[in-house]
Amino acid sequence: FAVGLYTGTNYKVRAGFQYLRPTDTFRLTISDLTINFGDLNPGEPISRTNTITISNQSAPGYQITALENHPMRSGTTDIPDTTCDDGVCTEITSSTWESLLAYGFGFRCDNLTGIDCDSGFSQATAYKQFANQESGEVPAVFMSGGSEASSSAQITYKVNISQAQTPGTYQNSITYIASPTF
Repeated sequence: FAVGLYTGTNYKVRAGFQYLRPTDTFRLTISDLTINFGDLNPGEPISRTNTITISNQSAPGYQITALENHPMRSGTTDIPDTTCDDGVCTEITSSTWESLLAYGFGFRCDNLTGIDCDSGFSQATAYKQFANQESGEVPAVFMSGGSEASSSAQITYKVNISQAQTPGTYQNSITYIASPTF
């Protein structure tokens, strides 16, 4: 955990980012920066996707966390984060979300290359919430891996509203944070 150069009789350790080779890359790319759900109709879930690609040739591993600035919002009206069919999914715990009577906003991660999505997404109907910055929640890791040249995943965003939800244009911002791990 200590940054610096450490030497001994038979070893030399270079710890910290300053010792990474500048030709090696650590890069996160996102295919679409704007996701438009259009008009929302009660009981009709809408899903949209984009692709996240991590290039990691400079660190032994990486992790990606996600954070929403606030729930999807129109004026002062929010669409709550989903709690899935059984009411237990959070930003850390995934659960099945198939019911048309389970409302909210959530996401899932599907491996395209590599096997880096959290194992909680192994079931095709498993979703999680995004950690909510406004509520002080801590970003949760949803994707992690080693020093592969590149790994990519499809992120599926899903929203479903109830009859009681006020019509409108809802929005929020999702921040993805890619961090090297050592």
